[in-house]
Amino acid sequence: MATSDPYWSTSLAALMRLLDTRIEGLSGEQAHIRAMRHGPNAMEAEDELLALSLLLRQLASPLVLILVFGAVVSLALQDWTNAVIILVIVLGSVLLGFSQEYRASRAVARLRRSLALTARVFRDGKLQALLASDLVPGDIIRLSAGNLVPADGVVIDATDFLVTEASLTGEPFPVQKQPGELAADTPVAERTNCVYSGTSVRSGTATVLVVETGRRTALGAIAASLKSSAPETEFTRGVRQFGYLLLRVMLITVIFVLAVNQLFHRPAIESLLFAVALAVGLSPELLPAIVSVTLSHGARAMARRGVIIRRPEAIENLGSMDVLCTDKTGTLTEGVIDLNDAVDPDGNTSSSVRWLAYLNAAFETGIENPLDAALIVAGEKERMSIDGLRKINEIPYDFIRRRLTIVVEEPASRDRHLIITKGAFSNVLELCTAIASANGERPLDDEARRKLQDYYERKGREGFRVLAVATRHAEPKADYVHDDESAMAFAGFLLFFDPLKAGAGKTLHDLAALGIRVKIISGDNRYVAAHVAEGLGLECASMLTGAEMSRLNEESLRYRAERTDLFAEVDPQQKEHIVRTLQRAGHVVGYIGDGINDGPPLHIADVGISVDKAVDVAREAADVILLRPDLDVLCNGVREGRRTFANTLKYICVTTSANFGNMMSMAFATSVLDFLPLSAKQILLNNFLSDIPSIAISTDNVDRERVERARRWNLREVRQFMIVFGLVSSAFDLLTFATLIKVFHADEATFQTAWFVVSVLTELVVVLVLRTAKPAWRSKPSRLLLATTTLVGVLAICLPSIPYIARVFGFIPLSWPLALTAMAIVLGYILCTEAVKRRFFAP
Repeated sequence: MATSDPYWSTSLAALMRLLDTRIEGLSGEQAHIRAMRHGPNAMEAEDELLALSLLLRQLASPLVLILVFGAVVSLALQDWTNAVIILVIVLGSVLLGFSQEYRASRAVARLRRSLALTARVFRDGKLQALLASDLVPGDIIRLSAGNLVPADGVVIDATDFLVTEASLTGEPFPVQKQPGELAADTPVAERTNCVYSGTSVRSGTATVLVVETGRRTALGAIAASLKSSAPETEFTRGVRQFGYLLLRVMLITVIFVLAVNQLFHRPAIESLLFAVALAVGLSPELLPAIVSVTLSHGARAMARRGVIIRRPEAIENLGSMDVLCTDKTGTLTEGVIDLNDAVDPDGNTSSSVRWLAYLNAAFETGIENPLDAALIVAGEKERMSIDGLRKINEIPYDFIRRRLTIVVEEPASRDRHLIITKGAFSNVLELCTAIASANGERPLDDEARRKLQDYYERKGREGFRVLAVATRHAEPKADYVHDDESAMAFAGFLLFFDPLKAGAGKTLHDLAALGIRVKIISGDNRYVAAHVAEGLGLECASMLTGAEMSRLNEESLRYRAERTDLFAEVDPQQKEHIVRTLQRAGHVVGYIGDGINDGPPLHIADVGISVDKAVDVAREAADVILLRPDLDVLCNGVREGRRTFANTLKYICVTTSANFGNMMSMAFATSVLDFLPLSAKQILLNNFLSDIPSIAISTDNVDRERVERARRWNLREVRQFMIVFGLVSSAFDLLTFATLIKVFHADEATFQTAWFVVSVLTELVVVLVLRTAKPAWRSKPSRLLLATTTLVGVLAICLPSIPYIARVFGFIPLSWPLALTAMAIVLGYILCTEAVKRRFFAP
């Protein structure tokens, strides 16, 4: 934008000229040209760089670089065969990992695009919904409560427009925005005529002129300078710690092998290549690809069940979740709220109370909500209309006051204004000094307050959500503030009913069977919340209200929070506090929310869950989106998350234990044999072949027992698994070595060929044996895993008999007695592993 003054200090007319736009918005052609010039309204063009970044990640792997170094050394020594073999295997591993990760990432990207943020934009003179990424400078957009601001811009007009800018300025309280011009040196936090990408609309509506998009926004500049990444999940952190463990084992092994080979005066280069290949063989180098593929497979499976994953890394946390915090509306109840009745202070049906409530809802411009929608529908059924009335002002709803006030001018009384306040019973009652009735107003004394309170509590216990309405007339003035909500007359009650969902109790029982404890966290009054909880079979005796929470210290709250299933009358900050308290107590916490005030707890929960119809703030803060507001759908998602976690853990445990056993055996063998147990190229081929079926682990079936309870990453368990089953593998390796040397008097080629076949077969069959805690024959693997394992096993047996392959890798055909002995050793290994497994997994 070619101007010497910043846009917040430039007049709106000048900005419109500079951006060549008008109040009716851009034309489609103008927008297309600008999109080509400015690019998408996004922080990063991820799709364009996806393939290149994934390929570079494969090539930048330390293991790949080590192998390339080995190939360079072989080329320098003119050992062309070794160099070509190493490079071919490196290329095969890189392409295998890249192809799987690329397909997985594209699949996840498609799911994300299905939930892309939209914005209401004036294009070709019409207000229409477009992807936020399609916005360009000069667009005119409409914003309302619950929207995320999609780009930087200036306010053209606004009504009660409050914006939360904590993500940009750190200021927790909403800022009122309005048109105008400010000084050029005004800091970001004080630019009340501007809105910024990534902030959220708390209340009201506004029309905004888009000035900056994408990486040119204030948030884009911050993101570019910080290059921040998403916080690590517990699983990712565990994998990283396990990687450090493997690295230590790898370094010790390499140093030991090099020292032994030097002691035996073996060729230095051959020893180096062997040590490098041994290190590669020990590591699960396809782990990043396996994790990506498994998560992608889980995300696609969950999408078919109505659960969209916005951040695949959250799948493991979804599977590990043991506490689920949820509001009641829409998840435990039908979410279809109807106005059951409007009654006067004496409990009698009242058309005047219905009329006042209708006016309040019809004139409101702030937060859209089902209660106001129900009031409007009920009023229209009674042929009510706001024609002839003029709205003077609005004091927007907020979550502290918990009420909304509308000021109206009636045609028959232009010399006074009608103030109508609607909201939570206690918050409205505190404003009142009188009670309205057909015969005029009467004083609101203690006895009258007690009667109103009794009625409110009684209806709450019957399951009604109760709001109150108050009113008064006032001398006309231009603007109204919070202080004008005073000296009002209590007009009556509004009774809403939202029935429990059919089967909601069974769903909670199913979640309990999965080891997940459900806690209701509601802003509703304690009586309605208790009615819902009792209907679902939850414990209500230990209910904790927001007022009681505020009087507890941290230790007391932690104690109470773990033992409480129902929290009522809590404000948004307390929701976040409850989630943090449960996390500090060691729980993996999920939180379901769909409203403006659910953003903070959704963000800090281990698994933030929302619905596709939620407000932008809630949906963008969530990790998981339910296509239906139904906990049954979530049950399916939890099971799929646990399957994904189980299959990822299978690869880590099974592969590292088999590799650990074989590599330790070969490291030991170098100290007692006159030759290397396998050449470097044979180790790399072994590793490559055994990795191929690993990709199919993402499709594997998971035992029901693994799905029915939450599992968390446990480095100690993984390390113990690796050592125990690695030692079993090593024991049969040493048996193989002894048999080859003592019984068959094998020379170098025979030893390496036989050991290669046995090593590959044991690594393959152990996948089928250790993939389940049950006896292998009682747990059916997926068809793809079984097929790939079988095919690679047959290939490993046949390779020594294929002349060209045998010559390149130094194999020779095995005699029948030796081949049968090798098969017997593999069979013995299967039986022994089954026996040890039964002891290892015994309760």
